[in-house]
Amino acid sequence: MKAVKKVTWKEELAAKTLRIEELIKTYLPKEKGFQKTIVQASNYSVCAGGKRLRPMLMEETYRLFGGDGPEIFPFMAAIEMIHTSSLVHDDLPCMDNDEYRRGRKTTWVEFGYDMAVLAGDALLTFAFETAAGAFSDTRHPERVGRAIQILAGKTGMYGMIGGQTVDVEMTEKPMTEEQLDFVYRLKTGALLEASMMIGAVLAGADEESIKQTEYAASLVGMAFQIQDDILDLTSTTEILGKPVGSDEKNQKTTYVTLHGLEQSRSDVEKISRKAIEVLKGLPGENEFLLQLIQMLITREK
Repeated sequence: MKAVKKVTWKEELAAKTLRIEELIKTYLPKEKGFQKTIVQASNYSVCAGGKRLRPMLMEETYRLFGGDGPEIFPFMAAIEMIHTSSLVHDDLPCMDNDEYRRGRKTTWVEFGYDMAVLAGDALLTFAFETAAGAFSDTRHPERVGRAIQILAGKTGMYGMIGGQTVDVEMTEKPMTEEQLDFVYRLKTGALLEASMMIGAVLAGADEESIKQTEYAASLVGMAFQIQDDILDLTSTTEILGKPVGSDEKNQKTTYVTLHGLEQSRSDVEKISRKAIEVLKGLPGENEFLLQLIQMLITREK
């Protein structure tokens, strides 16, 4: 009898990423009509690749709490559209002025400044249209309604966009630790919180579990962003697939600026340990989710 080869965690990660990639593509708009250019620019942005961490975190949290229905799929596509819209705008000349993202030309370089602005707007709007499709796929419409509310709250003025606002305003200006913490919690952490909270909500988790999930995700977001700061200083464009040194070029205050490289590395480890501890205290088990978060925080690219 032939022995069955055991699938490694990295192989499982690659398979899940590919499956999510194909899932997202099924929700993208058709490239036709007089507005075809903006659809092409939007699809170009979403299909640029990436780790698809947010939809993966969403689905794995959903599974952690016993979710097994199709209502999660529109939200997985929606969160990636929102994340991509933020990257499209981040790369603009008026923001970080980056010409490469995920190893290829950024949207504004490929389609022009005007179309990139519109593509970011279009993706943000289309994300909610996509998420609303979950009403047709669920036995619990009230959960879908709450999930959309979370998605909007974590994306808007009191979430990701609020964090981006302070980030832009403080470019070339020194930031206090309190301001930097605000930016990191909202600009980076908010979408990670949305991803995991939506997974919990759609699976029917209780209120205390949803609260703890949000807390764990906020820790993951902070550690993720500090690691991003470290990589911006220590990695290369070839490895990251985007320009390094952007923070220094734009004279941005980062965690490394305030605390130094060694302390930043130590804090990433400490915060990540706390995140794992909180997650282990939740009902259910999902070893893949724990490993995913550990990889996300300690990544080299």
